[in-house]
Amino acid sequence: MKILRTIRVALRALARNKMRSFLTALGIIIGVGAVIATVSIGEGARRDLEKRFESMGTNLLFVRAGSRSYRGVHGGGGSFTNLAIEDAEAIEEKCDAVRYISPSVSGRAQVVYGNKNWNTSIQGAGSAYPEIRNWTVEEGTFFDDTHVRAAAKVCVLGSEVKKNLFEFEDPIGQIIRIKKIPFKVIGVLKSMGESGGFFNRDDIIVVPYTTAQRRLLGIIYISSIDVSAVSSDKTAEAQSQIEETLRIQHKIAPGAEDDFNVSNMADIAESAAQSRKTMTIVLGAIASVSLLVGGIGIMNIMLVSVTERIREIGIRMSVGAREKDILFQFLTEAVVLSILGGVIGIGFGVIGSRLIAKFGGWDTLVSLASIVLAFLFSGSVGIFFGFYPARKASKLDPIEALRYE
Repeated sequence: MKILRTIRVALRALARNKMRSFLTALGIIIGVGAVIATVSIGEGARRDLEKRFESMGTNLLFVRAGSRSYRGVHGGGGSFTNLAIEDAEAIEEKCDAVRYISPSVSGRAQVVYGNKNWNTSIQGAGSAYPEIRNWTVEEGTFFDDTHVRAAAKVCVLGSEVKKNLFEFEDPIGQIIRIKKIPFKVIGVLKSMGESGGFFNRDDIIVVPYTTAQRRLLGIIYISSIDVSAVSSDKTAEAQSQIEETLRIQHKIAPGAEDDFNVSNMADIAESAAQSRKTMTIVLGAIASVSLLVGGIGIMNIMLVSVTERIREIGIRMSVGAREKDILFQFLTEAVVLSILGGVIGIGFGVIGSRLIAKFGGWDTLVSLASIVLAFLFSGSVGIFFGFYPARKASKLDPIEALRYE
């Protein structure tokens, strides 16, 4: 009951100067709101990233050309075009932890249909590309091994390309021109959406990799090999088998540097999530500076309040109030002011997060943990910055306080 009475007294004291109390709490309101909004953006980005990696599959691996030193000059990763179709065939034949493989080449080209044209990404792939990338065909069909062996001029459109070239027209069976070469549309991929805001995964045309090599790019090598392990538990085993197989294929001596790279999607996803987490912490720390400013404001106004109420403190001490009673009273006022600001700030943070999601197009996620943390932090600010003014009030000499004008 004593605590409740002290809180009521604190609320009455704060209510005597409503505007001053509000302006003092404004720093806490802004700080807590900014922290919650910032953390919600980071959490939303993390969740979106996890969904995108999950949609691609955690048992996915990428084999890419590595680098090689020549006469003292060391090229960067991917600078050595040493991957061939024989490498992909060896992986498929000798690695029992591998389920699907898809040789891959890529480029960009201007695509024309009728009086419409569109510049897009051209992906040369194998017939297992949809299974590896967990990407379904929404209309028509995907090309098969027969098309790949024959280097057939067939293609499968991403939904963005379909929209820009065909609008509401059925594209199946139509002829488009890629680099002035006619291709027959046999399918349309299901929409996958943007990838982290950097590019649109639906802005793509997939053709047999042999067709892309011979007719579009004029190359004999492959840029990479997409691999799907038998299961997510077999991913590490598949990676080890691929590395061993390619070292034999490329006649790499024991202890020598690999001229290829094998990337594990699970490792890539973990690394990307860690980067997002670090960025969220950094942004949250920056936003927390305003909480520090708000705490200094609370200390300042409580010192003013102590000066204004010296006579009141003297009267209370003269009728039996002890030092710890005065200390507790002023500390309670600081904590109540800080918590009220924190509660209002939480409301602003939640509303701000929703507005960012609605008008900014960013995914946000307000977690219960961030709200509880913001609430506890705002209370801690009140205790930390309110202690000095409260202690100063409790140490006043009651005689001198009664004589204060």
